[in-house]
Amino acid sequence: MAGKKVWFVTGASRGMGVDIAKAALAAGHSVVATGRDEGRVLRAIGEHDELLVVALDITDSAVASAAAQAAVERFGRIDVLVNNAGNNYAGYFEEISPAQFRAQMETNFFGPLNVTRAVLPIMRQQRSGHVVTITSTAALVGLEFCAAYAPSKFALEGWMESLRYDVAPYGITTTIVEPGYFRTELLVDGSSIWPELSIDDYAERTAQTIAAMKGMNGTQPGDPAKLAAGLITLTDSPEPPRRWVAGADAMEAAQQKAHELLAQIATHRELSASLSYEDVNA
Repeated sequence: MAGKKVWFVTGASRGMGVDIAKAALAAGHSVVATGRDEGRVLRAIGEHDELLVVALDITDSAVASAAAQAAVERFGRIDVLVNNAGNNYAGYFEEISPAQFRAQMETNFFGPLNVTRAVLPIMRQQRSGHVVTITSTAALVGLEFCAAYAPSKFALEGWMESLRYDVAPYGITTTIVEPGYFRTELLVDGSSIWPELSIDDYAERTAQTIAAMKGMNGTQPGDPAKLAAGLITLTDSPEPPRRWVAGADAMEAAQQKAHELLAQIATHRELSASLSYEDVNA
C-alpha cells in the first residue's frame, strides 16, 4: 500500500501499547511489537502477517540494539518509533525509597533513551523517521502521590523538546503525546508499584490514596483504542504535531497550567524585567 510504514512499539504486552500496535496493523502498516515477554505480546495482539514480536527490556541498551536490528532484518527499516513502555512508582516522596526512585527513572526516562539511541542511527541512514514518546498529564502538572512518576515524565518532555533540534536536519520528526486518564493497566499491581517505606505522618493518606487509585482502575474517562486511532491519523498527516495533549481532562490541566504561568509572569513582570545589567555606557 502507498504510505505503508514500519512501526516499532514498546510496552506492547498490555495497555495502550496493545491498542497502538493493533491500530497500526489495521491501518495497513507493519509492526514490531516489543515487551519483556514475547508470548504475552503475541497473545495480546494476535497473529498477523505484518507483525514481528521481539523481547525487549527497555532498561537494557544491548537488548534494545538487538531488537532494532531484528526489526530491520525483518522489514528493512523503522519509520515510527513509539516509546510507550513505562510504569508508576506511586507514593509520597519520603516514602519512596531511593532505590525505587532510581528504578522509576531507569524505566520511564532512561528506557526510552536506550530504545531511541538504538533506532536513531537507522532513521538517520534513511533520512526519515518519526519518534513518538508517550508521557502524561503528569509531565505538565505535578500531582499528588506522583513524586517519582511526575519527574520521570517531566524529564522525558525536556529530552523530547530538545531532541527535535538534533534530528530535524536528517528528516526525523518528533511528537510528545500527553494522555490524561485512560483505561489502561497502569493502575494495576505490577504497573503501579507502591512505596517501600512507611512513615506515620503519611500512613493514613497513603492507604487512602492507594485504595482510591485501585478503585479508579477501569473507570478512567479515556478510551485507549480511540487514542491509538488518533495517533495513527496524526502520524500519517503531512505535518505531525510536536505535542498532542490527548483527552478532555489533559486539555483542561494543560490550559490551567498555561494560565497559571501567564498569571505568574504578569504578577512579577516589573521585578523580573529589572534584573538585567545596567548599560554603564548609556
